[in-house]
Amino acid sequence: MPSPVRVPAVLGLPLLVLLTAAPAASAADGWSLAPAGGSRPSFYAEGAPGTVLQDTVSVTNRSGRPVTVRLGGRGGVRAVFAKSRVRVPARTRADIPFTVSASGDRSGEIVARDQDGRNAAVPLRLRAGGPQLSALTVERVAVHADRITYDLVNRGTTTLVPTLAVHADGLLGQVLDRAPRTLPVRLAPGRRLRLTEPWRDHPALDAVDVRLTVTAPGGAKGSAAASARFVPWGGVAGAAGAVTAGGALLLVRRRRHRRRPAEEAAEHPRAEVESTGAVT
Repeated sequence: MPSPVRVPAVLGLPLLVLLTAAPAASAADGWSLAPAGGSRPSFYAEGAPGTVLQDTVSVTNRSGRPVTVRLGGRGGVRAVFAKSRVRVPARTRADIPFTVSASGDRSGEIVARDQDGRNAAVPLRLRAGGPQLSALTVERVAVHADRITYDLVNRGTTTLVPTLAVHADGLLGQVLDRAPRTLPVRLAPGRRLRLTEPWRDHPALDAVDVRLTVTAPGGAKGSAAASARFVPWGGVAGAAGAVTAGGALLLVRRRRHRRRPAEEAAEHPRAEVESTGAVT
């Protein structure tokens, strides 16, 4: 495949050429599909993650009547063509530029289908070259009345399936210790996820330091902490007189409501995705 190039503003129109001898990589009745150049059995693209790559596919019509085909990608390939619907006159070859994005290692096909439902396909292999870097960060950790919220950000070049451990210490020692567990998310390179960790059984009265530690295959590791102080809401008025000027409390109000049966039955914490976005 030609060297990686940035996508031009306009790919251009298909080039029509009078039929010359060229091997067919994949043939239907009277027409065939192949990489431009006539000597490659398949497409291969390689570039740094995020690089946009360009190549050309040829539709060769050897019949005595025009043929109209629609072009597309199949499998793990998303291709953008200069023209997705092409009319190829009799005994003519059409060369159609297309682009793909090197977003990871994957295999697929460039496919053409004619007006009679016949199709032909050429394999395409994508490889995201450059160093494979696993890196992530934990950000914006906050402790609320019944949950801990935080952001996970993929700072590397590989898709991550992270594992989370949660630890919290109070004034008298450990109050929370959740062993590492795999989160039900797949974090693509450059993505940010806002997640929620339930914590409904936190201390009623305590000052706590919460630390989240996240790891992923490839050596990725991130950690961040936050502090909070819990005070029973009903006892705030009575306790107000005992608070000195240097001992101001961060009050976290416990919401008093009847818990649904499903909440009462939940025995294991789970991560909840609140929003997604790109790395900022």
